Amino acid sequence: MSYTKKIIDKADEIITARKNRAESIQQVRHTEIVTKIPAVAQYESQLSSCGFDILKAIGMGENAEKYIKELSEMNLKTQEHIREELVKAGYPEDYLEPPYTCKKCGDSGTVGGYYCECRKELLAQLNLQELYAVSPAENCRFDNFSLDYYSDDPDDVYGISAKVRMQSILEYCRCYAEDFDLDSGSLYLHGSTGLGKTHLSLAIANVVAAKGYNIIYNSAYNIFSALEKEKFSYSNTGEEEAKVLNCELLIIDDLGSEFSSQYSKDALYNIINTRVNTGRPVIISTNLTENELEAKYSQRVTSRIIGNYTSLLFVGKDIRQIKNNN
Repeated sequence: MSYTKKIIDKADEIITARKNRAESIQQVRHTEIVTKIPAVAQYESQLSSCGFDILKAIGMGENAEKYIKELSEMNLKTQEHIREELVKAGYPEDYLEPPYTCKKCGDSGTVGGYYCECRKELLAQLNLQELYAVSPAENCRFDNFSLDYYSDDPDDVYGISAKVRMQSILEYCRCYAEDFDLDSGSLYLHGSTGLGKTHLSLAIANVVAAKGYNIIYNSAYNIFSALEKEKFSYSNTGEEEAKVLNCELLIIDDLGSEFSSQYSKDALYNIINTRVNTGRPVIISTNLTENELEAKYSQRVTSRIIGNYTSLLFVGKDIRQIKNNN
């Protein structure tokens, strides 16, 4: 999975804080125990001596293996005595062990040279938090996408009801999210306003982000504004552009609602063309028709979208208006 430097740094900061906290608690507990239970301090002295003897035994030649085995058995017995003393005094037997959040990696973030599952889970959580910070994604799920607002009556143009068509689109988006990987295709969600395009694009984002993929979601206005601000700043690092071009899933919401300029047109074509060429999926939602899209941007932008994206036409009546009238 590919995450932004901001998310990776935050995850490593949290893991380090977990480790420091656990080891600080261990030190406090150790001071408490050796003060209250002197026998534990004596046993620990024996463990230190035993460890030193093991180091000396390494140079004993052929007799070393037997001697080290005996010392190891003594070591285990001494540790058992310490646990017995703790339990006898009313403490848990593992009271002197650091209370790591992840026992598997000891809050180091790695196990055997590989990243631990706890770090992967933390990265996915932070990825979701970043998504929630810029969108209402937390409240946009597949299970709360209601089909009740779509008509059962057959449409004069499509021959099927809006509810049947939207049921099909809902299931398609659900499968897309569940099966998402780096080879997934791009989606073009289009239709009139208030039909659930943003809801389903964010429902997809929720599932995909939770699986650990790096997602960039924002409105077309915010994406182009950030890119333009970066491009014409004196300290242009290219970080915003790199995020948009290289993230594992880019979701551009409400394309066409932004102020149109030559820069936004060029930026959109660069995003679409680059991500098509590199095989990186994009989800675009828009209220524009195909003709309106071509008129606002260009024929080359429209052809790239129509030729490389799966088209999902949303139908029905504006749900927001229906809700307001109820």
